Amino acid sequence: MEKEGLFFIDKAAVIGIKKKSLQIAETLAAVGIEVLLLGPTKSEVETAIQGIGEAIDREIQRWGMTEADKRAILARIKPIDDIKLAAGCKIVIEATGTSFEEKQAALKAVEENLSDGLALYIIHISTLSVTEITGGSKLGPKVIGMHFQEPVPKIPVVELVRGMQTSDETVAAARELARRLNKTAVEVFEYPGYITTRVILPFINEAIYVLMEGIARAEDIDTAIKLGYNLPIGPLGLCDSLGLDEVLRRMENLFEELGDVKFRPCPLLRKMVRAGKLGRSTGEGFFKYEKKDAYVRQ
Repeated sequence: MEKEGLFFIDKAAVIGIKKKSLQIAETLAAVGIEVLLLGPTKSEVETAIQGIGEAIDREIQRWGMTEADKRAILARIKPIDDIKLAAGCKIVIEATGTSFEEKQAALKAVEENLSDGLALYIIHISTLSVTEITGGSKLGPKVIGMHFQEPVPKIPVVELVRGMQTSDETVAAARELARRLNKTAVEVFEYPGYITTRVILPFINEAIYVLMEGIARAEDIDTAIKLGYNLPIGPLGLCDSLGLDEVLRRMENLFEELGDVKFRPCPLLRKMVRAGKLGRSTGEGFFKYEKKDAYVRQ
């Protein structure tokens, strides 16, 4: 690791064009880091970048950002469709998918094409094992998990998940990057769910049970929780923002890993996912929305 640290890094690669990938790319670009955004095709990446612009437009309408902010951020995000075009990037952040296979394939591709000069490989992760994904990769000491909370540009905390091979230098570098992104880094042991996911999922799941059992309407459940506990968003609205399919996937993973009934998904959650009511991304979840929004910003 270079002595000057990652505050001097001016370019990073982000693998993936899903919602979390785009939010991470925006967050990097907002602090002056050029981002090479990798997707299946250049046209798909360009469309994804347009989604970032639309999200910023909504912030502009709320007076949260300016047109100048938008131009600067979008100018720093470049679309690529070949991992070899990210050669020279000292930071690579993988947020391409949610499965073990996708994440292991991404790491293998980086190992084969970008090993030279790579200082930090970050796996965006919420429930999977960094150690298992890394396996016997020679990049192991440079790999760390970072769990970014949504919406990434606004939430000021990130969980650092250290694998068995992760070096002290890599942990220090990840903390330094978090500071540059204006986030507080919290180091957690590699254990299913870490802190934020493990605590929030039973909270959301119990609210869904309250709705399923007919105790109160969705609007009243969220109003009671928001006002009663001084929270900015209720559990059902949060579930819509995260995506019902994503919440279900995480709960199933934790239930399988831990065997604890508190992580058994509510039947209503399964029913809504089967019906395609996934939240803001589809325009309807526990609440209805004026338009589909694959790039959710609160």
